[in-house]
Amino acid sequence: MTPFAYTPVRDVNAALAQAGQAANSAFIAGGTDLIQLMQERVAAPDTLLFIGNLPLRRIAADHEGLHIGALARLADVADDALVREQAPLVVRALLETASPQVRRMATIGGNLLQRTRCLYFRDATTPCNKRQPGSGCSALGGQNRLNAVLGGSDHCIAAHASDLATALTALDASVVLEGAGGERSVPIADFYRLPEDRPDRETVLKPGELVTEVKIPTAPVERRSCFVKVRDRASFEWALASCAVALDLEDGVVSSARVVAGGVATVPWRLEQVERVLVGRAPDRAAAEAAGALAAEGAVGHGHDDFKIPLIRKTVARALLQAGGVA
Repeated sequence: MTPFAYTPVRDVNAALAQAGQAANSAFIAGGTDLIQLMQERVAAPDTLLFIGNLPLRRIAADHEGLHIGALARLADVADDALVREQAPLVVRALLETASPQVRRMATIGGNLLQRTRCLYFRDATTPCNKRQPGSGCSALGGQNRLNAVLGGSDHCIAAHASDLATALTALDASVVLEGAGGERSVPIADFYRLPEDRPDRETVLKPGELVTEVKIPTAPVERRSCFVKVRDRASFEWALASCAVALDLEDGVVSSARVVAGGVATVPWRLEQVERVLVGRAPDRAAAEAAGALAAEGAVGHGHDDFKIPLIRKTVARALLQAGGVA
C-alpha cells in the first residue's frame, strides 16, 4: 500500500471543496472495498477524505417515495421498518450481499460504487483496460468464469458486482449526486456506463462528485417482487447470476414489469424482451418459463463463462415463478 494522507471532513461542502483541491483523492466511509483495492495496489489515492460522519444516514418516506442516505449501513437499511414495508426487494438483495459483518460496515453509496471482482482487474501485475486503458483485457482469453456474457466489448468483459444496484434498477430508483455544480438526480439505469472502448469510466460521476442519497419511487399497491441469487457458496460470495423482479398487477394480470439480471453483465442488465412477454398475462408457470427462455438474448460466452447463458435463463424463470407465487 502506498502512503496517503487521511483527512476527516465535517460536512458535504467541505468534502466537495477538499475533493476539488486534491487531484488524486478518494472518499471513504466503510472502506470495505477501497481498502482491499489499496492493499492490492489497484487503487493508490494520495488523500483519503473520511466522510463517515456526514449526516447522510437518513431513511425516510414522503410523497415522492423512499429516501435512503448514501452513508446508511447495509445492515441498518435491511432492518429498517420503512424499507421492509415499501421496498422489500431491496431488503432481499441486501440480505444476500456479503456477510453480516461486512453489512454492518459497508454503506449504500459504497456498495453502488464497488469495483468488479474480475480476477485480472484485482491483479495489478496483469493487463487490464479497466485499470490501465489500452493495456488489453486478459479475461477475454483467460480465466473468465466470473465475467460477463452481456454488455461486454472487445475491451472489457468484467461483470458488475452490486446486488443492490440490480434490485434498485428493477424499482426505477434514482441516485442523488452532489458536486461543485450543485445537486442532480440520475436514474440508476443511466448511472452505470457500458465498457465500450473506455471500461475505466464506470459511472456518470463527475470528478469530485459525491453520492448523497438513493430515491425509490412509491410502488403500486399490488406489486410482487423477488430477488434470486445463484452463487458458489451460501455467504460472502458474488453472484454467478441473479435476477430482480418487480411485477405490477391489475386484476391478476401483469400491467408492467421490471426484470433485471445481475452477475452476468457489465452493468445491471434490464431484460426488456422478458418484460414484454409478461405484460398482459397472469404471472403463472407458463408465463415465467416463456419469459425466462428469452433472458439470454444477445449473450456471448468466452469459454469458462459459457455456463452463465443457460444459468441466467433458469435464474430468471425461477425468480418469475417466485414473484408470481408459483414456486
